[in-house]
Amino acid sequence: MDPVEDLAVELRDRLLREVAIDDGGDDLTDRIRRLVEREAAVLPADTREALCARIAERSFGLGPLEPLLADPEVDEIMVGGTRPVWVERHGRLEPTTVRFAREDDLRHAIERILAPVGRRVDEAEPLCDARLPDGSRVNVVLPPLAVDGPQLTIRRFRSRPLLADELVARGSWPAGTRELLHAAVRQRLNVLVCGGTGSGKTTTLGALSAFVGPDERIVTIEDTAELRLQQPHVVRLEARPASVEGRGEVTIRRLVRNALRMRPDRIVVGEVRGPEALDMLAAMSSGHDGSLCTVHASSTHEALRRLEVLALMADVGLPHAAVREQVAAAIDLVVHQARRADGSRRVVQVAEVRRRDDGSAEPVELLRTDESGRPTWRHPEDPRLRAAVAAVAP
Repeated sequence: MDPVEDLAVELRDRLLREVAIDDGGDDLTDRIRRLVEREAAVLPADTREALCARIAERSFGLGPLEPLLADPEVDEIMVGGTRPVWVERHGRLEPTTVRFAREDDLRHAIERILAPVGRRVDEAEPLCDARLPDGSRVNVVLPPLAVDGPQLTIRRFRSRPLLADELVARGSWPAGTRELLHAAVRQRLNVLVCGGTGSGKTTTLGALSAFVGPDERIVTIEDTAELRLQQPHVVRLEARPASVEGRGEVTIRRLVRNALRMRPDRIVVGEVRGPEALDMLAAMSSGHDGSLCTVHASSTHEALRRLEVLALMADVGLPHAAVREQVAAAIDLVVHQARRADGSRRVVQVAEVRRRDDGSAEPVELLRTDESGRPTWRHPEDPRLRAAVAAVAP
């Protein structure tokens, strides 16, 4: 650690002790400047300015994370104890020179993050998920679950969602994908977006949602609210975890059931990950056409099988065969999103869902891309998609 950092830590501790003893209401910035002038007068002026800045970071904001939070190219910040902080830029992870000097400083930063949103984390409840006022997502894991010190992950919120044309321009959507997906949404097909963590599912879901007409009522349901739809009639619902006392939990499943009573034209579920899958499938196959959701899966085939497993978790006694038929009846189109080795996020496969003789769902490829992003098309059976694919397929 460099000497200036050592001195900044020492003076910040002294500042906190002085403020606790003498609560005179003086401006904290002035206190910091006076403290530095008194204790570090021999240092050059530019070093004293840097010292003031470091002390202020540790006193007001999130300490050494402030420069990273101010960098618009940083999508995710990963803090592991006092080790160097890692960030994600343009889909790739990279280490930084930023680090917390002490574990206590990191714990103070975590407290400053969670306090304004009414959340807390401690040894008794060492796991916490939260959403910041700007929409960023925060995850905290404390020891003893985190062996190497507190773990803090901040997923930055993009203030303006990417639209379909921008995703095409970036190469995230292959040529012709926009026309196909626009037709699917406008024709009120139920669309499932699948992929791994960080593959861009939520971005694609937001772009699909933008195709919904302005005269429709959309209810969005998310574990942590991220979607920012631009239509004039959007109702945003967010799940709530249990309190420290174990009360007050509101699950995604409960919100999906409630959404059915809110006269939605479309239901958008940010991620299906539990028994709410059964309620979502029931809604899709019983009049709420044009709904959208995402699920963690590594292929279109795996996505449909995973929906079956999640629906069975509802534990309502339905036989597996009935659940398979429900999936086949509910899902019309599956979009598979993947993150490539170079960090880029792309739609790599789109499949229409057909019903097998045994009633189960079978994904049949309409689009597949190779490593370079070049698409290969296949004409669909669904008449609602034929015109769109015919316009882009050779």
